[in-house]
Amino acid sequence: MTIPTPRFRLPVLGDVLSIDADKPTQRELRMAAELGPIFERKILKHRLVVVSGADLVAELNDETRFAKFLALPHRKLRALGGDGLFTAFNSEPNWGAAHRILMPGFSRDAMRTYHRVMTEVAAELVEHWGRRPNTSIDVTADLNKLTLENMARAGFGYSFDAFVSKDDEFVAAIVRILGFVNRTSNDLPFMRVFRRGESARNERDIAYVHGVVDDVIERRLHNPDTRHDDLLDLMLHTPDPETGETLDRINIRHQVLTFLVAGNETTAGTLAFALYFLATHPDVAAKVRAEVDSAVDPISFEGVSKLRYTRSVVDETLRLWPSAPGYFRKAREDTSIGDGQYSMKAGEWAFVLTLGVHRDPVWGPDPERFDPDRFSSERAKSRPAQAYRPFGTGMRGCIGRQFALHESVLTLAELTRAFEFELEDGYELDVQESLTLKPQNMRMTVRSR
Repeated sequence: MTIPTPRFRLPVLGDVLSIDADKPTQRELRMAAELGPIFERKILKHRLVVVSGADLVAELNDETRFAKFLALPHRKLRALGGDGLFTAFNSEPNWGAAHRILMPGFSRDAMRTYHRVMTEVAAELVEHWGRRPNTSIDVTADLNKLTLENMARAGFGYSFDAFVSKDDEFVAAIVRILGFVNRTSNDLPFMRVFRRGESARNERDIAYVHGVVDDVIERRLHNPDTRHDDLLDLMLHTPDPETGETLDRINIRHQVLTFLVAGNETTAGTLAFALYFLATHPDVAAKVRAEVDSAVDPISFEGVSKLRYTRSVVDETLRLWPSAPGYFRKAREDTSIGDGQYSMKAGEWAFVLTLGVHRDPVWGPDPERFDPDRFSSERAKSRPAQAYRPFGTGMRGCIGRQFALHESVLTLAELTRAFEFELEDGYELDVQESLTLKPQNMRMTVRSR
């Protein structure tokens, strides 16, 4: 069967009129509403198949037939993260070695240790906002500081002093790098001439970020007799159980950067979206506060798992605005999807538009509506599991998903216990894309309860 294509395809240039450099996946979400659960785009000679139907995605998620594909945006990000867990090719040995070495870093015992750090950092944000009562706050920017501190302290024993220092250059550099990748991934060749200044700035940003991370590693190496129960110690001192070798310094830099970037941008965006939904759904906010107020203060590690409604708010937030808007899958061998309707040759790939999958008809007649009760145990059992994939899928799915979920639920609970949130008059949700998603220009008045 022929895959649907956009209207107004041009000779040679293809579907160049369908490009939205600033909000590419939101554009594809609108196209999916028009063209259906699978469609094809062509930019010059480059072909992109976009899939958003839950049944088709379930097939693409079959690890026996399909694997992760590193598409152009992620290949461009290799300038920053090299062969780190997120940007490594499947064939690169360091991916398997790092995955095996780091898995114990996300065990239940490890998470219990991280909980203490997350509680401390949440308290620092509460204090930071408490010193600015009834003032307009860029909550997304402050949540970026929180998630950066959580990952830096819990994973690498390093603090950026984010709520004390006025130097936000590391976060700013990361945001610029991701934005550059997002804007340039669909560039036509001639456009590179017009981006020389941006490209030079991007190279400087990457060099700066690499230097910061190298300094983090160097500080640890200067104190070899002091051991830390964290991800950096695992990478420096734990041999791969299969090869007996430890990770090399450059790969450790890539892994540290992967966690700092992925663990910072994604969870900060999730929390910012969650606060937006609480501010626009006072009935939901009241339920969260009632649940949190009944919990023991401070919230224990075990207590986080008891905040079931708060977790549902996080889950529903990730459904509507997942941390990453999609992921890529390639065929391991010649195959087809959709009951044989759409053939794929070995090596051909498709983009799973998570934004679309999470709005599939399996979610009911009103998938755009924010409704945490979708994640009640009864309703969750009635849906196919593959219809919800905010952290990707398979072996190459996000290794830190439990860290992110624990951090999100705990932080949201602490913030709603302490404050009420009110959006600036007239604000309408504007979603910024920089490989990850987050609210743009969202300011709130934060009032102590």
